[in-house]
Amino acid sequence: MGAEENKTTVRRFEEEIAKGNLDVIDELLSPDFVDRSLLPGQGPTREDFKRTNKEILDAFSTTSFTIVEQIAEGDTVVTKYRQSGVSRGETAGLPPTEEEDTVEGIHIHRISGGKITEEWSTIDVIPFWENRVQEIRERERIEQELQVARTIQQASLPKEVPTLEGWRIVPHYQPAREVGGDFYDFFELDDGQLGLVVGDATSKGIPAALVAEATSNMLRAVAKAFGSLSPGEVLARVNETLLTRIPQNMFVTCFYAILDPESGHFLYANAGHDLPYLYHSGNAQELRARGMPLGLMAGMSYEEKQTTLESGDGALLYSDGLVEAHDPTGEMFGFPRLRELVAEHGEERSLGEVLLKELYSFVGEGWEQEDDITLLTLRRSAP
Repeated sequence: MGAEENKTTVRRFEEEIAKGNLDVIDELLSPDFVDRSLLPGQGPTREDFKRTNKEILDAFSTTSFTIVEQIAEGDTVVTKYRQSGVSRGETAGLPPTEEEDTVEGIHIHRISGGKITEEWSTIDVIPFWENRVQEIRERERIEQELQVARTIQQASLPKEVPTLEGWRIVPHYQPAREVGGDFYDFFELDDGQLGLVVGDATSKGIPAALVAEATSNMLRAVAKAFGSLSPGEVLARVNETLLTRIPQNMFVTCFYAILDPESGHFLYANAGHDLPYLYHSGNAQELRARGMPLGLMAGMSYEEKQTTLESGDGALLYSDGLVEAHDPTGEMFGFPRLRELVAEHGEERSLGEVLLKELYSFVGEGWEQEDDITLLTLRRSAP
């Protein structure tokens, strides 16, 4: 065969391999084919060559393949090529990136009787490997930051739940992979009263965890220092302090209430947080109180409201990770659904468990949690 015929044979071979057609190996490689460019663990035979290419195709999904130049001399064809693809599987011990990379290389084929008998290859993988190493290091850095944020967040949550005669208090905190700024807290006040807080700092990772911890500590310090000071005044004082301590692009939503266990009196204020629900006689009522999030503007005041939890009544405090969860079609769990569930199941001791079960049914299998989920249920025992 002449040089042009050899070039045509190699061109077809290269293009079919790039398309994933491994049958061309049996068609165009001679039975005694030898691969002269072996990586550790690879064999030189035609079957070894087919197996190696299958592993490469499984890990690297080709998006484009271009023969840049071909030179033929005698029984030898030299092909310079450029190939782009998406890393979808482990390559040489490195995890997939799901991103597109481009490599350039040279193949040298020897042909006899219209069949390829030998192949040598060289590939410029330096840019590819540099990118992969950089991506791996970035992933490791992010994972380390996430671990630090998780540690900060877990350390800021209460270690114990208050035990009050005639009351059941159940917190549930479920972090997302990308740590958010959820927090909750309890603290004893004067005359046996109990302070309850649920909040959420904007942003993710370490900044959110640090701001959440700082806000929780401030609320606890101000509330305990002033004892029976009203929830609205506590939020106002924390707002002024927080303004000077967090970045301008961050803020904190927060619901703060004071419970009198003896009377069931529930005094509360809200700094832009999702509205809690009060369960009473088969109905779910929103606990509304006006107020801007903490850390946005100076001189804010916070409206106070009050109610009484009678025997059998309950309250749900929560974060937006619950209502803003999406199902596979993009539909949001939403407030109306949550309110209906509280009305239907509010009298049950395990309201939080019921809500989580409904959430998992809604989002389906394979759901990747988008944000932290915090639930705090409070229920007064029936006589």
